Parts: sequence; C-alpha cells; structure tokens
Amino acid sequence: MIKVENLNVWFDDGYDRVDAVRGASFNVNQGESFGLVGESGSGKSTILRAMTGLAPTWSGRIEIDGLALHGHKRNRDFYKTVQMVFQDPYASLHPRHSVDQVLGEALHLQGFRDIDTRVVKLLDDVGLDRKFRFRYPHQLSGGQRQRVAIARALAGEPKVLLLDEPTSALDVSVQAEILNLLTDLREEHGLTYLMVSHDLPVIGHMCERLAVMKSGEIVEVMDVTQLRQMQAKHPYSQELIGVSVAH
Repeated sequence: MIKVENLNVWFDDGYDRVDAVRGASFNVNQGESFGLVGESGSGKSTILRAMTGLAPTWSGRIEIDGLALHGHKRNRDFYKTVQMVFQDPYASLHPRHSVDQVLGEALHLQGFRDIDTRVVKLLDDVGLDRKFRFRYPHQLSGGQRQRVAIARALAGEPKVLLLDEPTSALDVSVQAEILNLLTDLREEHGLTYLMVSHDLPVIGHMCERLAVMKSGEIVEVMDVTQLRQMQAKHPYSQELIGVSVAH
C-alpha cells in the first residue's frame, strides 16, 4: 500500500540547508499498521509531511496504492485515498466551526450528498453521540476533539491513515481510549496505518512492524515480536528500548 524508496527531504539551500530525512526506505502492506519511532527531530514526522505535500523539497520515490507522488501538489484522488490525523486536535480544528460544520465540510469536499446521515454515522464510528454534533472545539475535551479529528479523516472513506503522534497531546487516561478506537477502526474499515510516535509502548501496542529513526535516517526495521523480546540489532534501537523499559 505504501512504498518509500531512498527518500531525502531537506529545507532551504546552500549554507542554510537542513537534511531532515536521508535515504529512508520502507514498505507498508495493505491493512498493516507500521510505526516510525525515534526522538524529536529524528525526521519521522517529516516523512508524513513529504507524503502529504507539506514538505515541498524531496527526492526519491513515494508510492501509495500504486500511485507515484511527485512534488508537493496532491489531487483530490490522493485525499480520497490518504488522510492524516495530527498531534494537536485543538490546532487542527477550526475554533469557530461546530462539529457538524467540520464533518459536513469534509464530506462536501469529498463529493458526498447524504451529508446529514453520514455526519451521524461518523460520530457513531468514533464513539460520540448526537449531542456533540453542534458543539464547538472549546466545548470538547482533548479526547473528544481527537475523536472529531479522526471522524473528519474518515469522512472520505480513505484506505490509508497517517497518524502523527495522535495521542501525545492527550492525558494518559485518554490515550489508551484513542489507541483502542484506532485499533477497532482499522479492523472495521480495513485501513492501513503509518504511525509516528516517540513512544515505543504506543508503537508496540498499535503496530506489527516499525522503523527506528535517528538523525534523519532509518537505522533498523523490525517487527513487534523482536521489539517485545528486546532483539533489536542497532545500538540506538537497543538504547531506545532500554529507556522505555526503565520508564
């Protein structure tokens, strides 16, 4: 479903050039949940930004559902296939748009007509009842806002969700609820996930395989069984696991 080959992403040119991602390669199978893990600044979120056209300067190959991506322009077909859930649900929702407007607009942009029925269904899918429909973001908790953001991402019936630290801005008690919701939705809708996190236990809970990133490079790709059995080969991966176990 996702193929990334020798991906390089950089910002600025000349003396100011910053190479954020260097030579990254990985594949994600249809229906799989794949994690990108590493410390802040390791380049993991930048990979998602290149995919969605938010990082304009990149080279290499990105292919999603058989479609090769070029530059930073993305057409409507891309957004029918791929949607992104951001880290901060408050920043990603318009403060003066009600939940109904947020979801209704997303459905309208995807060309759906039966918007009323679909809004109710989307809310139901993410575990929110109808009373939330005409509320505004400031009237919702962090977890409820993230549920709305997930519902918006699901509006166009995508095949792929890109998840950029989707629980790191939430209280610990709410994080598990959102992760369990995402797990259920993947099963129900046959979704493919590419998930970014600095938190190994989160990746271990959500993903079948993961790539460990350090300083813009993928240092190791492993499956979750290797992670749980602490069988990482690269010293940095071993260090990450060690810190995670200590906490």
